[in-house]
Amino acid sequence: MTESVLKVEHLGIAFGGLKAVEDFHLEIGKSELVGLIGPNGAGKTTIFNLLTGVYQPTEGAIYLDGVPMVGKKPHQMVAAGIARTFQNIRLFKELTVLENVMVSFNHTMKYSILSGILRTKNYWKEEAAAQRRALDLLRVMHMEDYADQVAANLPYGQQRKLEIARALATGAKILLLDEPAAGMNPTETTQLMDAIQTIREKFQISVLLIEHDMSLVMSVCERIVVIDYGHIIATGTPFEIANNPKVIGAYLGTDDQ
Repeated sequence: MTESVLKVEHLGIAFGGLKAVEDFHLEIGKSELVGLIGPNGAGKTTIFNLLTGVYQPTEGAIYLDGVPMVGKKPHQMVAAGIARTFQNIRLFKELTVLENVMVSFNHTMKYSILSGILRTKNYWKEEAAAQRRALDLLRVMHMEDYADQVAANLPYGQQRKLEIARALATGAKILLLDEPAAGMNPTETTQLMDAIQTIREKFQISVLLIEHDMSLVMSVCERIVVIDYGHIIATGTPFEIANNPKVIGAYLGTDDQ
């Protein structure tokens, strides 16, 4: 594996007396695509919330390109290079598709509040540049024809892709996708798989993926981490994971754990 983009050591969080995640460790290299799987309630989304500053860990460390991240707030995590999508789509549904992507450039805009109010030359220059970048991202996702549509009117699968495009627009070094195929039909899932591969190849971005669709996970992930009850029970290639007795036990409830 190349030099790590994200490194997590002994990460844990307790809610009262309940340890939701304990001694979680993970290392992801540049442009590596890693899956995080486990039964419902295993702690997957809690880990995403820890990695994005929604929750602060009670133990452990998170490093992005060697820089400590624990203690940073969600917007600081985004500015540093960690972006995510959500299980439940969270678009600005009253805005257009293009505007949804442009929102993510807000932290890189260099014009002042006064320039924005007065609509100065610098304001229009920055806005035009943001619009071009947003359209470029929509082309990568094959969504340029939807640019002027209101986000609420998009088909479900396209809304999922728009959320990924918006996350990419932050300039992320690593993208955390939380069940991106949830609710998709087989055709939409196939299109999503292609989009994830394209994103990684074009932007050289690392991806951490939570997903219950095992065909998607096994097809796109180079490495998979399996958790159960907040603990890692297996790590390996898709083939190794598919044949691991502990993993089979966690999903099927056998006595081989």
